[in-house]
Amino acid sequence: MKLSVLQENLAQGLNIVSRAVSPRSTYPILANVLLSAEDGRLKLSATDRELGITCWLGAKIEEPGATTVPARTFSDLIATFPNETIKMELALRTQTLHLTAGRSNAEIKGIDAQEFPPMPEPDKSGGIEMPVSEFKEMIHQAAFAASRDDARPVLTGVLITVEGKTITMAAADGFRLSVRKAQLKTAADQPMRAIVPGKALNELARIAPDDGEVVRMMLPPGRGQVIFSLKNAELRSQLVEGSFPEYQQIIPNGYKTRTIVSTEAFLKAAKQAEIFARESSHIARVDIKPGDGKSPGTMEISAQSEETGSNDAKVDATVEGVPILIAFNVRFLREVLDVVKTPNVAIETTAAAAPGVVRPIDDDDFLHVIMPMHLGK
Repeated sequence: MKLSVLQENLAQGLNIVSRAVSPRSTYPILANVLLSAEDGRLKLSATDRELGITCWLGAKIEEPGATTVPARTFSDLIATFPNETIKMELALRTQTLHLTAGRSNAEIKGIDAQEFPPMPEPDKSGGIEMPVSEFKEMIHQAAFAASRDDARPVLTGVLITVEGKTITMAAADGFRLSVRKAQLKTAADQPMRAIVPGKALNELARIAPDDGEVVRMMLPPGRGQVIFSLKNAELRSQLVEGSFPEYQQIIPNGYKTRTIVSTEAFLKAAKQAEIFARESSHIARVDIKPGDGKSPGTMEISAQSEETGSNDAKVDATVEGVPILIAFNVRFLREVLDVVKTPNVAIETTAAAAPGVVRPIDDDDFLHVIMPMHLGK
């Protein structure tokens, strides 16, 4: 293997694949990144067997070949090299990679590429395609609600279903539920259903570009995997096994109070309340009162802590229905408001002990359900 590649491109590629490197594996090869010079490009791959990421870089290939090198050592070294062309040459017998950039020279001991877990090329004839920007927005509005507790593995994943032209992502952690829908330009050949780890989707959102590129999602039959293919990168992940909860049953059918407020004002009030709610189980009281004809309705968000103090913030609101005092986990409120894209948002409530629903105004593709907290005395 002998090639030349720009330092900037190599550093960026290593940043893309590095999150799939296994930090504490008993198999040394999983701490390595695969370098493969082929077809006029340099391929970088890393995997921890659950998650695998590959990217392709433009390079001048003089001799094709492949090897693996310790990911952390290689990344740290490349970050210190001058921003110019890096020449790499592999001594095949000793699996030593020689690197030269300007006046910098280094040698890294590697492991034969034959020992790296196989990552076969997927069949790209099936699956679905959609714009990267829209897919990333779906991830941002759904995956944050997935559980981080491995006690219930199925809730650490995001359920992705495809029926015809409709794709839906749903995530729940037992205290909240986020559902985001979108329409595909081309209907899927057949229905799709998969529970994808939230971690994998967040990594996809991290590495995917923000330009007009498309992402293809594929479910290779019989492999228990999902593959997301981009123009110059690919992410594959093991699916989460299990049965995802019938989340439609969690969504309330109606409401007794519907409150419309400015998303920005609601978010600001939630952030203020969170400062004091941190030490009191994240409880924030939400007191909603309709207008009296002379003045607008109000939503008052308050929180208190015996150690640090208290606060309350009032937000003008359009209130339809009866007054209500309800408590929510304010961190959950803040996180959902962070991903609402519309200027105004509605919160629908029924009773102090019943879940609330957050819906962006003029956006029927997203909803979020939050379970209430006990108000106390």
